[in-house]
Amino acid sequence: MLHKPYFFVTALIVLLASCVTQPTSPSTPPAPTNASINQQHIAALANINSFSLRGRLGVVTQKQGFSGSIEWQHQHSGDNIDVYSPVGGKIANIAKTADGVTLTDQKSRSISAQDAESLTEMTLGFRLPLTGLSDWALGKPTASKIDTSTWDEKGRLLTLKQDGWDISYENYANNNGVDLPNKIVLKSEKVNLKLLIEKWMSH
Repeated sequence: MLHKPYFFVTALIVLLASCVTQPTSPSTPPAPTNASINQQHIAALANINSFSLRGRLGVVTQKQGFSGSIEWQHQHSGDNIDVYSPVGGKIANIAKTADGVTLTDQKSRSISAQDAESLTEMTLGFRLPLTGLSDWALGKPTASKIDTSTWDEKGRLLTLKQDGWDISYENYANNNGVDLPNKIVLKSEKVNLKLLIEKWMSH
């Protein structure tokens, strides 16, 4: 017959043994969240300091419409944009530097201003949002306040409301390991602008 103290100690040892945590295999790292994927995508875009693109531009204003093609070279120091008619004739060059913006038409007449929005409204009849377009074209907001934005499961912009523009992104394509927009629609109170990018050359 077992004495009660011996039985109690034995039972306690068994109980403690059953509570010992068994070693476990290393856990699988958690899947990245949409927020972390978005941060990775934005970080990749931040590495693009300059780019060139070729595409088609469609503009509808309250008074007129325009369609044609553009070739755009963007660098940290400025921008150079050639605008072509639907039949391929060059109708304007827009050059932006730290000193201002100059538009030269097909007759080599030039006009300059401090910002591209005012200049393009005077000469082309619509405000080209060149100040923010170099960021928006890549699929990222500018540094100014974001009113609203939505992102897909790959961390890419779907819609953006910023600086008086409603911007939507309809598709993307991979370019040197980074997804860049192929179709961008920008709307303001007076202008609807559609940019179809046919070729990216990011650096």
